[in-house]
Amino acid sequence: MCGIVGAVSTRNIVPILIEGLKRLEYRGYDSCGVAVHQGGELRRARSTSRVAELEAGAAADGISAGTGIAHTRWATHGAPAVHNAHPHFSAGPTQGKDAKEAASGKVALVHNGIIENHEELRRELQGKGYVFASQTDTEVIAHLVHSLYDGDLLDAVQRALPRLKGAYAIAVFCRDEPHRVVGAREGSPLVVGVGQGENFLASDAMALAGVTNQIIYLEEGDVVDLQMGKVWISRLDAASQRYGAVERPVRTVHAHSGAAELGPYRHYMQKEIFEQPKAIADTLDGVGGLDPSLFGDDAAAVFEGVERVLILACGTSYYAGSTARDWLEAIAGVSTTVEIASEYRYRQSVPDPATLVVTISQSGETADTLAALKHARGLGMTRTLTICNVATSAMVRECRLAFITRAGVEIGVASTKAFTTQLVALYLLSLVMAKQRGRLPAAGEAAAMANLRHLPAALQKVLALEPQVVAWAEAFVPKHHALFLGRGRHYPIALEGALKLKEISYIHAEAYPAGELKHGPLALVDSEMPVVTVAPADDLLEKLKSNMQEVRARGGQLYVCADADTRIEPEPGVHVIRLPEHYGALSPILHVVPLQLLAYHTACARGTDVDKPRNLAKSVTVE
Repeated sequence: MCGIVGAVSTRNIVPILIEGLKRLEYRGYDSCGVAVHQGGELRRARSTSRVAELEAGAAADGISAGTGIAHTRWATHGAPAVHNAHPHFSAGPTQGKDAKEAASGKVALVHNGIIENHEELRRELQGKGYVFASQTDTEVIAHLVHSLYDGDLLDAVQRALPRLKGAYAIAVFCRDEPHRVVGAREGSPLVVGVGQGENFLASDAMALAGVTNQIIYLEEGDVVDLQMGKVWISRLDAASQRYGAVERPVRTVHAHSGAAELGPYRHYMQKEIFEQPKAIADTLDGVGGLDPSLFGDDAAAVFEGVERVLILACGTSYYAGSTARDWLEAIAGVSTTVEIASEYRYRQSVPDPATLVVTISQSGETADTLAALKHARGLGMTRTLTICNVATSAMVRECRLAFITRAGVEIGVASTKAFTTQLVALYLLSLVMAKQRGRLPAAGEAAAMANLRHLPAALQKVLALEPQVVAWAEAFVPKHHALFLGRGRHYPIALEGALKLKEISYIHAEAYPAGELKHGPLALVDSEMPVVTVAPADDLLEKLKSNMQEVRARGGQLYVCADADTRIEPEPGVHVIRLPEHYGALSPILHVVPLQLLAYHTACARGTDVDKPRNLAKSVTVE
């Protein structure tokens, strides 16, 4: 998604900044820009085209300097337009200045993340005479730093940060301090590249490949002061409310090898499981309210008159759609059908132009889903929306509306963070449609948004259960088969858990609605059959407990992912992992995480190729 590159050097760093942006293009973006300290003033180039066009524009303008910052932006606050592109400048209050002076910059800043209290800060700064040239939340930070500047950029940034609510990674420099860049992070990644007489900032070490392999990974709350011969990191002490120096290790990172990208993780899949809180926070970045425009400029018109929803997807994305069916029907009151895309176009169906066709794809290039989409359109169903992780994909181009999830690059073949961000997007769709149909009162909207905002923190608590899942995995290693059970909206989560175990551990696993157990699958249950059960504290819990007793009566081994208040106790043959809290309609997003970890650790113990399981590919671009 958004990318940051910054540098302080004696050489011309514009080629380094541009190359860094090119290395971050895989994240997707809709605008880009670069700003430098040149000839005693700030100069910049911005574009809504590709980085290559930005490079050409900067060269044509003669932009060249030793200090600067660059950025690729995903539009959140404000449309993809040059005036909303980063870097943003602040020249201070305009009163008493001529037009040229008012348009010039004193502070230049780039930002990843979202500032939740930007409207409040904007009003405050406007009251002081600051004029805003963009609709972004980022420009607020630039003006705030300027308003606090008194000759020391680091001090101004440190004083500004406590005023910000939300997530951010920033890089900022000032006209009056030509060889200095200050960075800070809270909720968004930022790394320092240490060079010889020069230093760098980036949102990903990959951006600095070939420039330096000496990388410092900043931690939450860190502020870094970059000068040509100095890297000084500080953070706010909660007790004294003062900033003090902290030490962070310098790591040797060989970005070309890819292994260093893993950080402390053994595999990309494990890394991506643990990236889910951030991926969800990024996906919610810029979602200030439940407006149809989250899905496109003409979404309100497209949604108007929709009588039913048809979801088309494959694999894990199909299970995301199956979960969403419950939300769309229960919350929005819209009849919903979920179709396996590879089957949909090969049967006779009854088209309805009042149907919203929703495709779900991580890559946006899934051939079966693209073909199903074209088939639906050929039947006259032209209200189309895609949930996708790649903004430049064919799926996005083919659909009238799109919601781009911000899971980032997912390298592991078995999808994890792409799945949970899809669920977030589909839940937002359910809420937006409910609101537009008059089924979501203001209090309900506020509660739903609060739950979504809390979701990353709730996921962190679930991830902390990993050691307990490792113990489960040891019992699964010698098994050849497993059953997964769920009810209601958690049945698709059971399906997803079974798929993950199949994909990477090669253990045959099947999932069933728990109520179907006695209609056939119970014949498979014996003492060698592990039965994984998704047990949230919902209206179906007591019925689920009865299904669990059916398993115990046949000697089956139960592995239960239970909410804290389910009163399901461990006993011989019943193994329980308790999730910290019940999360209502969003519970499926929490309950899938232990199942991801179970598949991962079982596969590790069995010695399979976790990230590249046999016979599978990340993006299925053929039928």
